Amino acid sequence: MSAEQKRRALITGASSGIGKATALAFAKAGIDVALVSRSVEKLEAVKEALEHTGVQAKAYPLDLGQISQVKEKIEAIALDFGDINILVNNAGIGYTGSLSETPLADWQQVIDLNLTSVFQCIAALLPSMRHGGGGTIINVVSIAAKQAFPDWGAYNVSKAGLLSLSQTLAKEERTHGIRVTAICPGAVNTEIWDTQTVKADLDRSKMLNPETIAELILHTVLLPQQAVIDELTIMPSAGAL
Repeated sequence: MSAEQKRRALITGASSGIGKATALAFAKAGIDVALVSRSVEKLEAVKEALEHTGVQAKAYPLDLGQISQVKEKIEAIALDFGDINILVNNAGIGYTGSLSETPLADWQQVIDLNLTSVFQCIAALLPSMRHGGGGTIINVVSIAAKQAFPDWGAYNVSKAGLLSLSQTLAKEERTHGIRVTAICPGAVNTEIWDTQTVKADLDRSKMLNPETIAELILHTVLLPQQAVIDELTIMPSAGAL
């Protein structure tokens, strides 16, 4: 990507949490944003907030769990929105439960959303990034990729896979001018803790806030093209909780 090119991003899981905070941070920095998430109502609210900054923002409702449709749908979004040179893979699902008690359907759901959907989003945008001379891909991973937590088995495995995907992609695509960063945060105070698939009693006041992660993502994107942060781990000062 040349310095003259307009920065245009696609963010998954953009309706809340880290995705929403990143969209707002990007907009303030003058980056156009394609917003992807399941919730139409929440997406529209984020879109309206972004438009006040003067950037182009569009909402694209999409269930990334429908894995067979993801690549085609993301390609269609890119065609409609225009050249996308920044991809933030943020959407994901939390899941608690011992491995011995995890049903296959639940395991597959976690792997599909946290890992395979990311692979499909990347596959959809890589050709255009290569054609445009480069781009930046940010994968929001987790400290769970490097530190296994009991009763988070499916989640641990999905995030470890995502970290490996990031590392492999970085080596394969650097000759095409595509930068890949894996961001591995500790606990972040988002709506994931309110979902039915997560049962954990943690002190959310000690967690990182989404805006902190968003600022790191923005910093990574704004680095000079010849610089890249391969991997970044950020933890709450209170520890892993």
